[in-house]
Formats: sequence, structure tokens, C-alpha cells
Amino acid sequence: MQITKQLFDLQDEKYGDFQCKLTPGVSRESIIGVRIPAARKLAKQYMKEAESAEFVRDLPHKYYDENMLHGLLLSEYKNFDKCVKAVEEFLPYVDNWAVCDIMSPKVFKKHKDELLPKIKEWIASDHVYTCRFGMEMLMCHYLDDDFRAEYLELPANVHSEEYYVNMMIAWFFATALAKQWDAAIGYIEQGRLDTWVHNKTIQKARESYRITEEQKEYLKTLKKKNEK
Repeated sequence: MQITKQLFDLQDEKYGDFQCKLTPGVSRESIIGVRIPAARKLAKQYMKEAESAEFVRDLPHKYYDENMLHGLLLSEYKNFDKCVKAVEEFLPYVDNWAVCDIMSPKVFKKHKDELLPKIKEWIASDHVYTCRFGMEMLMCHYLDDDFRAEYLELPANVHSEEYYVNMMIAWFFATALAKQWDAAIGYIEQGRLDTWVHNKTIQKARESYRITEEQKEYLKTLKKKNEK
């Protein structure tokens, strides 16, 4: 396919070596080595061309960089219903955090009422990266003006042995502490999160410039013992 050929034209092998170290479980052979700015430029180019539709339907992809480009293409979709359909077709094939996190459909911002039920479905999924993606979309779109305290229950009720799910819960609650302290702090005070997630949330929050020094000191006193 022409798109894959263009990805190889953009190959940077040293960057591929570096990316492999950041994505455990992804084989070096599957990584072409395309830098993100170059992949973004290619995605914008192909949003205007018919070949991108064929590429998006051609699942599973062979290369990590094809999956990254796929996620970037979905982020550019203008139609909400088409975007959700394409995202749900792609999510089962997402097998690493980088591809999961590169997806950030711009159209979601304009359709928050319709998006929320889909987010709830994704968070409830047993698939690691579908669950992670759902929580990330909740974090990105519902911790500011559209925030409701009840939304914190969605990630709080996820109990997993999966590292990349648990890291996302911690990331979510660290962000919630920065943006909605009064609503989120109770989850830490009451020990609602699993021990590892609880302590990782505190660590990430204390590393944030959006958390005050007083809040950081208070969080330090809430750390749980016997961390897994």
C-alpha cells in the first residue's frame, strides 16, 4: 500500500530503536521508526485522499507505525458517528499504550452528550487499551466545565491487574486532584483506590505543578503502606 511505502520513506532507524525501548511488548521488527511530527503531517495529507479509507479498513496492520498513523487519522475525523464507528473497529487491535494515547479525536469536544455513554462502555471493557482509552477520554473531556462528581466513580470502580490500566487510573486521579480537588480528594482520604494506584496517584499529583505545596504535603500523609 502506498501509505506504508511512505512510512518507510520517513524511516529513522535510531528513532525506531528508541521507540522500541518505550513500548514493551512491541517487537523491534514491527517498528519502522517514523517520528510523530512526520506521522502527523502524513495523517493530515491522507485525510484528503481516498486511500486513507482503504488503509483504515485494512486491519490488522503489520507495523506499529501503521497503527500510530491510524490513530492520528481517526483524530482528524470530522463526523462524530463515523469517528466513533472507526474508533470501535480499531480499538480491539490496539496493543500498546503509545497507539492508545495518540488517539484524541477532535470531534469529541463537540459531542460530549453522545460521547459519555460510549466512554462508559469503553471503561467497562476487559480489553486493556479499550478501558485505558475510555478513561483517557473521560480525563480529557470531563474534568473541566463539564465535570460532575459522579464521573469519578467510573475509574474508581475499575480494579485491574494490568499495569497500563492502573497507570491510567492514577493519571486520571492525579489530574482530577489538580482540576477538581474538593471532589477528588475524598477518594484518596477514604482509600477508595487499590494500594498501588492510590500511591501512584499521590506520586503523580505531587510531581504536578498544578498542585499547591500545601496539597502536596497533605497528600504525602495519605500514602498507604504495603504497596504492591
